[in-house]
Amino acid sequence: MTESRLTARALTLAYEDRTVVDALDLDVPDGQVTVVVGPNACGKSTLLRALGRLLKPKGGAVLLDGEELAQIPTRRIARSLGLLPQTPVAPEAITVADLVARGRQPHQRWWQQWSEEDERAVTDAMARTDVSALAERAVDELSGGQRQRVWIAMALAQETDLLLLDEPTTYLDIAHQVEVLDLVRQLNHERGRTVVAVLHDLNQAARYADHLVAMKAGRVIARGRPSEIVTAELVREVFGLDSVVVPDPVTGSPLVIPGTPWAPSAACGGIASLD
Repeated sequence: MTESRLTARALTLAYEDRTVVDALDLDVPDGQVTVVVGPNACGKSTLLRALGRLLKPKGGAVLLDGEELAQIPTRRIARSLGLLPQTPVAPEAITVADLVARGRQPHQRWWQQWSEEDERAVTDAMARTDVSALAERAVDELSGGQRQRVWIAMALAQETDLLLLDEPTTYLDIAHQVEVLDLVRQLNHERGRTVVAVLHDLNQAARYADHLVAMKAGRVIARGRPSEIVTAELVREVFGLDSVVVPDPVTGSPLVIPGTPWAPSAACGGIASLD
C-alpha cells in the first residue's frame, strides 16, 4: 500500500449550516502528483483548504504524519506543507522579491534571520517561474498571469515536501499553463515533492496526474491512475457530459473529447432513402 503522510479521515466540511464535503476519506500518495477534479461547487477547493488547515473540519480530521493538523504548531506545519490558495491577496505595494521572500519565514528564527540558503531558495524559485526580471516591480502592478507566477514562486521558495495548489493555472494563457504544470511535474520528479492540485481542465489533470481524484457533491466518486479511471462513464457521472475518451497522441494519457460518437445513418436522416 502506498504511504501517505497527508490523509483525511471521515472529513466533513461546512460553511455555517451548508455541508460541502461529507465524511470523506483520502490518502495522498507520497512522492506523487495528485490532482482533484470535479464540477463547480463540488467541494474540491474546500477540501484543499482543509488539507492546508485554512478551514476547520466540522467532523473527522486531517492528519499529517498521523497527527491531527489542529494539534500541530503552525510553524511546524509551514515547514512541511506549502499552500497556494485560489485567490491570494498581496500586501499593498509589496515588491515581487519581497513577496517571494515571505516563503522563507517558516525557516527563520529570531536568532537566525536571512541566510545564504534563503537567498538561494528565493533566487531559484523566481528563476523557475520566470519572474526574476520582475523582482523590483510592485505585485499590484502586474498582470493576472504575472501575479499568479509570483505566488507560485513564493510557494516554491517555502521548499516544503508537500505542496497544495488550488487552481495554479488561473489567469494564465495556455503556454504558461503548460509551463507551470511542467514545473510541478519537474519538482515532483527531481525533488520528490508530493503535490496536490485542484484543476478545472480534465485533460490537463489526466496528463499530469499520477493519482486522480474525481469528486461530485462533496464525495469522492473515483480515485486512481488516470488511465484506470477516466472513462466516458465517469465523465458522464461526474460532469453530466457525453464524451469519447481516446489516448492522447503525445502522452498516451486519457483525452476527453466532448460529444457522442458520430453516427452517419443518424446524421444523414432520410437522405439515404433518396438513392
